[in-house]
Amino acid sequence: MSGQGYNLYKVQYTLGMQDPLMGSETRYHTVLFVETKADGGGHTFQVNGDLVSGMSYESISGPNPELSQTYFAKTHLGRIRIEDYPERLDGLLQTVPPPPRQRAFNVKTMRTEQIKPDGTFYQADEQRPPFIKCTEWTEQQALPALYQHQLLHNNLQQAPLGR
Repeated sequence: MSGQGYNLYKVQYTLGMQDPLMGSETRYHTVLFVETKADGGGHTFQVNGDLVSGMSYESISGPNPELSQTYFAKTHLGRIRIEDYPERLDGLLQTVPPPPRQRAFNVKTMRTEQIKPDGTFYQADEQRPPFIKCTEWTEQQALPALYQHQLLHNNLQQAPLGR
């Protein structure tokens, strides 16, 4: 397939504070970014929220991610066809469930604890799944959906960028 497309990146931003529940490995706020402007600006596709409230999907226009004070890294993933941006891309990502509420305050233990998908608390002997946040949503759910629906390509020419 030939044609033109916009560059799609995985962008990582440093966090103000690491989540102690997520282990000792340094974590980043991870998003998908489509570059559509000559100055490096474009559109971010992400989930935002927390483990207690749950997360929600959002897509927002913005400047070049590298201009952010919290910018850490940008990884080129491929290109998305002009015809698929933004409607088809955004439509697909809206179908990828954002991470749900995964913690709640337990009045019996007087602590915030991990909960099951149905909202009940785990018993001491029950195995708990790992938490799912923005990085897991991006890397384990959103990106596979893009590949499955053939939205990400490596053989497209760079589309003209706007101002």
